[in-house]
Amino acid sequence: MHLNLKQMAQTTRILPKKIKFDPRTFLAQNGLGRTVVELQKRQTAFTQGEGADTVFYIQKGRIKLTVISKRGKEATITLLGAGDFLGEECLAAIQPQRITTATALTSCTLLKIARQEIIRVLHEEKAFSEVFVSYLLSRNIRTQEDLIDQLFNSSEKRLARALLLLARFGKESSPETVIPKISQETLAEMIGTTRSRVSFFMNRFRKLGFIEYNGTMKVNSSLLNVVLHD
Repeated sequence: MHLNLKQMAQTTRILPKKIKFDPRTFLAQNGLGRTVVELQKRQTAFTQGEGADTVFYIQKGRIKLTVISKRGKEATITLLGAGDFLGEECLAAIQPQRITTATALTSCTLLKIARQEIIRVLHEEKAFSEVFVSYLLSRNIRTQEDLIDQLFNSSEKRLARALLLLARFGKESSPETVIPKISQETLAEMIGTTRSRVSFFMNRFRKLGFIEYNGTMKVNSSLLNVVLHD
């Protein structure tokens, strides 16, 4: 027996159209397992040694990652900016602890993502997995480059590279030639030298026109000459 059109319409179930997942939208707003948080300058997102059950995504601002030795000596590992993740190491263990302290260098807007939520999205959404894995690979390459820099380059070249990274030269987006104020002590920790050496090279860079600073710092592309010169 054949069904007429009316019967077919009544028996046909119309499924809702699935909304296409957009990683940019996911990382831009509150949602299930996600909370936007604001940090003021010098506030911490997390502290070394505490339990780790969230990953953070930087929407705006700059974050400094530091580590403290058992003897109490502090070292700056890296500086992160908009578009970077932090705390992602919590995905590697069931009951992880923070291995660094994340401190705001400027006022920051972060997206706080619960560990279980980011694991779910990584499993279910290919588009997000591609974004996240690409980020992890680029961070791994950056870490290797930092190690090579420490082993083989002079402190002058290491400082020049650190300033260029802060200005985000080499990123797909336009470089941020004006960078937030950062202490010479922090720069010295990052490149493994003394504050006096940083001061000497900063004055030299300014005289040569590679940088300009008066409250804020402007990094000119000509600073690349220091890194590229043998």
